[in-house]
This record gives sequence, C-alpha cells and structure tokens, in this order.
Amino acid sequence: MSALDLFEEHRPTLFGIAYRMLGSAADAEDIVQDAWLKWSTVDVDAIAQPRAYLCRIVTNLSINRSRSAAVRRESYVGPWLPEPLVTAPDATGGIEQAEAISLAMLVVLETLSPMERAVFLLKEVFGFGYPEIAGMLERSEASVRQVGSRARRHVQARRPRYDAPAEVRRKVTEEFMAACLGGDLNRMMDLLAPDVTAWTDGGGKIRAALRPLHGADKVARWLLGVLSSNPHLASGVHEVLVNGRPGLLFAPGARPDSVACLEIAEDGTVSALRLVRNPDKLAHVRVPGPPDRGTGPTPSDT
Repeated sequence: MSALDLFEEHRPTLFGIAYRMLGSAADAEDIVQDAWLKWSTVDVDAIAQPRAYLCRIVTNLSINRSRSAAVRRESYVGPWLPEPLVTAPDATGGIEQAEAISLAMLVVLETLSPMERAVFLLKEVFGFGYPEIAGMLERSEASVRQVGSRARRHVQARRPRYDAPAEVRRKVTEEFMAACLGGDLNRMMDLLAPDVTAWTDGGGKIRAALRPLHGADKVARWLLGVLSSNPHLASGVHEVLVNGRPGLLFAPGARPDSVACLEIAEDGTVSALRLVRNPDKLAHVRVPGPPDRGTGPTPSDT
C-alpha cells in the first residue's frame, strides 16, 4: 500500500484526534495536512505500525498547537465554545461515539492540560494501551498512567451525569425550536430546567451574551430578544446533527448564522444550551436542503 493510501485510510482517525485536542475543525485540518507533509518524507515500508506512527505525529502536532491556542483564548471575547461539526440527520448513522465528540464533552476536555487531553483521548477514545502512548509521547509508562488516571477522574467529575436517548434529544430539540420560533415564552419556560445555563459564543463579532446565562427566565428572554431583533433567522432553520447529536442550524439566505445544541436532563427539560454564532467557527458548515421550519410566526409577529 502506498504512503498516500495508508494516510487516507487513517485520515478520519487523525482528524478525530486533532479535532478533539483543539476543538477546531479548521485547526484540525491544518494539523492533518502538516502530518501528511511529515508522513510523505518517511520510508513507509520501514514502519511496522502506520496507525500508531501517524497518531503520534498528529498528537504531538496538536499538543504544540494547543499551547498557542490557549494563549489566544485568554483574550477571547465572551465564552469560548468549540467549532461545531454539523451534518444532516442520517437514520442509518449510529451515534455511539457522540459522547466522545459532543460540544459538552469538548468543553470538558478543554479544561485538561494538553498532555492530559492527549493521554485521555488516546486511551479512552482511540483504544491505545499505556505502553503505546508512552512511546508516542516519549514519557515513561508510569508517568502516562498517572496522567491518564488524573484526566479520567477530572472528566468523570465534570461530564454530564445523564445521557438522554437520541429520540428524547430529538423530540425536545424540535419542541424547543417550535416554541422559540413561535415566541411562546410559557412553553419555553416549561422546556427549560429552572437552573439551565446557556453559553453563547459570538467571539466579539456578532451579538452574543458576554457571560453565561443562568436560569430559565433569563435564557428564554435572551433568546426571544435575539429572534425578535433578527426575524430573518426564522426563515431558514434546519434540524441537523451537531457533533452527532440533534441540534439546530439557523441559516437565513443559505448562510450559516448560528448553531445550537441542547443538553437534556433526566426529566426531559433542557439543562444546558450552547449557541455558536462566531462566523469564523461556522465557515466550514454546509447548509443542507430546504429548511425544516420557518413558516410559523416569529416573535415579532406575536
């Protein structure tokens, strides 16, 4: 098998590592391209385990990139959210890996150090053993085990405690979308958990709350305020998968404006909402066919 064929075979895994490490699809693509440049100079016939070798390249490139990214985020305007991966719903596509790439999980991973993130992902998501990981990161196995244990405890303490079934997530997302577009404050309040938190990422380039919003009343009224002052948003709302989970894409005029993803509590209410509006983070989003909604009344019509 040629160097190119081997690289293309493992490209999804390489992108997956880089994206989870950096929370940026654009940066992940850059890392994969840099990995190809390195790989293309290697005598592939001398590489006994191409997958492990390529993952080593991408992991170390990602660790280096994540350090500079952390510096940039110190001056980021408002809450930072990962770039969403938006795809059309596919009834045949499983989402067994959704938790590994959900926005909520990526936010948790962001609280780890680059080394902790790398060890956690390589072990828990991509199935490498500690001896392999130690070789990739040029550390002792004992040190890597310690880092992995610390990272796992950190993630378990911060990840969402309840994982709603896919059908429940889809149903609640649809109902919440209808309530928002219809300007139905009472229904929105019913669907939002009393202690719901909303993060909105505009990056200082588009309207977004500069701090997390807490409480059903504050979250609902803020969302209605955005929709009432931007009624065009209701003209192109698509039900999509956001990192493998039901979400919403607002794309008036076939231009991505916002991507929303909800976390659902055990009682079926929305416990968290993440809204990405920074246009730089939506540049790679492809708008699907005709919108699923947009014919109903907007908040400004009620």
